[in-house]
Parts: sequence; C-alpha cells; structure tokens
Amino acid sequence: MLNFDQERYVGIQAGAVSQAAGIRAALQTEIDNGAENIFFAGAGGVNFLTMPAARVLQTKSTFPTFVEMAAELVHSGSASLGPKSLVVFPTVSGTTKEALAALDFVRSKGARVITLTAKADTPLAELADVNFTNFCADDTSSENFYLQTLLIALAIMDIRGECDNYDGIVAELALLPELLVDVKATFEPRAEAFALEIKNEQNHIMTGAGGVWYEAWYYGMCILEEMQWIWTRPVHASDFFHGTLELLEKDTSVILLKGEDEQRALGDRVEAFAKTVTEKLRVFDTKDFELPGISDSVRALISPIVIAAAFERLSVHLEVIREHPLTTRRYYKKGNF
Repeated sequence: MLNFDQERYVGIQAGAVSQAAGIRAALQTEIDNGAENIFFAGAGGVNFLTMPAARVLQTKSTFPTFVEMAAELVHSGSASLGPKSLVVFPTVSGTTKEALAALDFVRSKGARVITLTAKADTPLAELADVNFTNFCADDTSSENFYLQTLLIALAIMDIRGECDNYDGIVAELALLPELLVDVKATFEPRAEAFALEIKNEQNHIMTGAGGVWYEAWYYGMCILEEMQWIWTRPVHASDFFHGTLELLEKDTSVILLKGEDEQRALGDRVEAFAKTVTEKLRVFDTKDFELPGISDSVRALISPIVIAAAFERLSVHLEVIREHPLTTRRYYKKGNF
C-alpha cells in the first residue's frame, strides 16, 4: 500500500483498544464520586470524532450526554455544566487554544476533565484530572479517537447496567486493528481509482447518516477542504431532502457514506433519489468490507471507524495525484486569528 506503515498503524490502534480497562476503571471512580453527566467538547474537526460515541450514549443510555464546541462553551456556558460534570477533550497536539480556554472554563465551574492526547507532555494532558495518552497523528487519529470515545461510552453504560455484553464487545474491538489493515488493503485499488477520477473536481456534496455522518462531516471539512482545498458541502442524509436535492444536476458529485446502524435507511433514501438525477453518485458502504469475528451489532458501532480507515487511503492517493501534500495550508497554523 502507498505510504503505509502497517506496524505503526496496528500499534496505534491496538494502543487505543488496550486502554479499555483503564478507561472503565477511571469512569467507575468518577461515577462513584458523583458524576452525573458528560460533555464532549473538542475543538474543530476532532470533536466530530467524539460524536458517534456521544450519540450512542444519547440513544442507548439515560446518562445525560452533551456535545459542545469548545469555543462556544466558553462564551455561552451550559446550565448542565457543574461540579458533577465530566468533560472530555480529545486533541492530537495537546495545545489547541480553544480547548485550553474551555478546559479553564469548565474547571472554573467545578467540572472534572478527561483528556485524550497523542503526547503526555502537553498542556491538555498535564492539566487534566484524568488523561489517556496514545500516540497518534493525522493519518491515524480518526480511528484512535473513535475507539477511545466509544470505550468511554461503553464503560459508562456497563457501569450503569445498560450494556449487556461489554466484555464481548471489547474483545471484538481488540480484533479491529489487524482487520482495519485488511480494510485498507481491500480499498486501496478503489482509493487510487477514485482519486484519479476526482482529481480535477472542485465541488462535492458529502452525505451520510448515523455514525458515518460524522465521518462524512469530518472528511469533508478536515481532509477535502482543509488539506486539499476542495469545496465540499457535508449534509446529513435526513437534510438532503430539505434543500440540497435542488442542487442536483446530471454532473453533480454526491459522495454517500453508508454504515450499518439503524440509520442506514436514510442513506438508502438518498441513494435511491440521487441516482435518478446525477451520473456522479459515489457510494461507499461498510458492508463491502469483510470483518471476520465482528458481530452485526458491533459492526453497527464501528461503521465510522471502518470508513475512516478506508478513506485514509483515498487521502494518500489524492495528495500524490493532485501534487498537494496533506500538510500544505494557506492559513491554518500560519495566520494569527
């Protein structure tokens, strides 16, 4: 595979899964000490990577769960934020100024802080009440944070008696790092072909529902826009029929991500309509990947992780074919704003 270090990749994702016991123990302590709700409050695209787990808690648990933009939380606060709150901040750099400001703010409200960082010697790691460090970088961080936050959600549910098969799910997740390598290898030819197909296309609608919606949102904003300067409009599949459908013409590019959770039907609806109009409907479906040893219920949970692993291959081919390195920016980390 192009520019891929298998040993490094497996080590990082296995490192994320290996934190299951520590995450559960930490959440047990926090809940025993009176924690009554949880906030996910990252800054920028990394916050999208917490949203599938947050949505699991919001739909499968009665533990109050909130998702906030770090910068907005500082300006608006939250009536639910206080001494009985847990606030989770994920970060690769450990130095994001919006997250640091939000950490100070939630601490001033008495909340407890959990950080997920790539390095231990960074401000967000050192200032946390509880920190989980697992080295990752841009090309591996999506799966890492998806896994870590899913483990947080599962731990909370297990502690509260809301997860029937916690140990079994964690055992299946332990298989995932190696299986994701197979996902990448399977997707490699299509990734290269698709990169060649869209190398000169400047406009895309990117859509999905359920867990994969957050990956559509993330990939559109953080990869296609930020790292490739391609104009992309992420839109939830349920909103596709409330405005976006009027933009469709014969040559409109629609990139549809399909997962395996209960929201799959919303993606099916977009697919059924879009193919009657555009010749550029591109469907990427997690069902196309074999994941031996992973049950249907866990496949539903990990659909965004599978798409993230596959689409990293697309990112690598795009930067080569378009001669635009993923690290090239006009403004990000270059301007003072």
